[in-house]
Amino acid sequence: MADATYLQWPFFEPRHRVLAESLEAWCADALRSIDHRDVDGSCRELVSELAKGGWLRYVVTAEHGGMFDTLDVRSLCIIRETLARHDGLADFAFAMQGLGSGTISLFGTKAQKEGYLPDVVAGRRIAAFALTEPTSGSDVANMEMSARLHAGEYVLNGDKTFISNGGIADYYVLFARTGEAPGAKGISAFLVDAGTQGLDDSERIQAIAPHPLATLRFRDCRIDAQQLVGTRGSGFAHAMATLDVFRPTVGAAALGFARRALDEATQRAVSRRLFGSALAANAVTQSKLAEMVLDVDASALLIYRAAWTSDTRGGRNSGEAAMAKLHATEAAQQVIDKAVQLFGGLGVVRGVTVESLYREVRALRIYEGASEVQKLIIARQHLAPYARQLS
Repeated sequence: MADATYLQWPFFEPRHRVLAESLEAWCADALRSIDHRDVDGSCRELVSELAKGGWLRYVVTAEHGGMFDTLDVRSLCIIRETLARHDGLADFAFAMQGLGSGTISLFGTKAQKEGYLPDVVAGRRIAAFALTEPTSGSDVANMEMSARLHAGEYVLNGDKTFISNGGIADYYVLFARTGEAPGAKGISAFLVDAGTQGLDDSERIQAIAPHPLATLRFRDCRIDAQQLVGTRGSGFAHAMATLDVFRPTVGAAALGFARRALDEATQRAVSRRLFGSALAANAVTQSKLAEMVLDVDASALLIYRAAWTSDTRGGRNSGEAAMAKLHATEAAQQVIDKAVQLFGGLGVVRGVTVESLYREVRALRIYEGASEVQKLIIARQHLAPYARQLS
């Protein structure tokens, strides 16, 4: 059982502790029977189970079937941390329902919210967030995907790649260049239903940890002008605001992976005997465990500070979110690597928990803003008071 004493920190309210306890019990029961051999089928089943459990209520607002009047980032982080500790694919399924609906929740019209969000909560629609392109991953403002307004429709042309839930999603929140200005100011957000003529989402990508992942190709794909989300030309800002909400939750997923690795490594160190005594009695092992404990607690502090800031202070929390995401994902990689080392040869055998965690955690340092991008965000915020001296 992972340490839960952090829930007594002042970042949390009683409802957060109730949430963590309830979800822990649900995971122990509901996730035991999921068959991961069919990844697409497993994701669909997990979305359905998460909906039945009421957990998808946390990804939208109360007005459309959600839990709270505004998205509660602390709750989102607790859920992702707990799910990731139990089952990486369950965390993925939950996260994408949130990320793929977040832009609608924040910027959608009344009709868009009513048309999509209740289905997200009920698990009737699987959501996706289509931002990355073959030539513009971290450099979002350099995207080439175009959306041309013609006779009351937007005509979409271009490619998106590494799109989570690609191929199984029922709709995509898509970002494309509408050309109001160069760079970031000429991008808009759209809702595109799967099956729309001119959209091909059949090209799948096989990743290190199996998840639904695809390249999307748009060739004269026509959508109604009413599918524009938010303000035309503000798509970049809409995407960044959505990521500000969900970046701390990526850190929370990494934290869940790290906590599981620490638990597994501790049990291994206590039960494994080496040279006549428990592995845990060895000073080198104790040093590794101490480093892992420190990394886990430091990550938790940064994650829940960022989440608390978002929930209680309002406005953007880009700096806090970037620090949480950066530290938690990088630290989780190190924690899991140490766990694999403590398992020895068994740690690299497919199907052993720490081996699975090793594959699961790697992508978190890349998606929703690579570690290098998070460093740029942190540095820019730190240097903002010195802008005149730098020009």
